[in-house]
Amino acid sequence: MRYLMMAKAPAVPAAPDEKLFTEMAAFIEELTASGALLATGGLAPQGVRLISSGDEITVTDGPFTEAKEAVVGFALIEARDQDEAIELGRRFRRIVGDGESVIQEVFSN
Repeated sequence: MRYLMMAKAPAVPAAPDEKLFTEMAAFIEELTASGALLATGGLAPQGVRLISSGDEITVTDGPFTEAKEAVVGFALIEARDQDEAIELGRRFRRIVGDGESVIQEVFSN
C-alpha cells in the first residue's frame, strides 16, 4: 500500500542543526535501501489553485493558507499497512521535532 506523508510548517521555525541532517540522512538511506521510500521532496510556499464550475475554470495564484497550515514537504512511501506508515511517521517526527504531519493512503489504478 502506498501512503503520502506530508509535513506541515512548524509554528515556530527553527534552524536545522547537524544532528538533524545526520539523523534524517540515515533515515532516508534506510527507507531507500528497504524500498519503502518511493519519492520525497520539499514544496514551495506558492502554488496555483484551479477551481472548476461547469465549463469555467478559475486560476488563482497562491499562497493560500496560513503558514502554519501549509504543507512544506512530502514522502511517498510503500508500507504493509497503515500501522507501518504511522510508525514511519513517528520516526520522522522524532527526528524533526515538534510539528504536524498528515498521512493518507494513495489509491491508484
